[in-house]
Amino acid sequence: QVQLVESGGGLVEAGGSLRLSCEGSGRTLSSYNMAWFRQAPGKEREFVAAIRRSGGTTYYADSVKGRFTISRDNAKNMVYLQMNSLKPGDTAVYYCAAGQAVLSHTRFESGYLYWGQGTQVAVSS
Repeated sequence: QVQLVESGGGLVEAGGSLRLSCEGSGRTLSSYNMAWFRQAPGKEREFVAAIRRSGGTTYYADSVKGRFTISRDNAKNMVYLQMNSLKPGDTAVYYCAAGQAVLSHTRFESGYLYWGQGTQVAVSS
């Protein structure tokens, strides 16, 4: 079992930055592909970014590419999402997820077995 706890959310003005953190416990996160998803009010949860366990290759949704950066610190059992140039459209609950699925599942919820409780990000215009 893996437990994930997100932190770092909050209210920020458009153009600002936030760094989300995801702390893992129970097992080492280095064995897992890690991802961030988000869910805005009235919308389905969507993929934001992922980092593979092997090689650390990263993947991003087109809507955040160039603005968000996912990273991991295996020694600390942590995963991060640096969010720059935030827009009101980035307002959502952000979830950290861990899984071991094949590459083709990287951008889908089905590729992840463990989920955190989420952290709220609100961007004002």
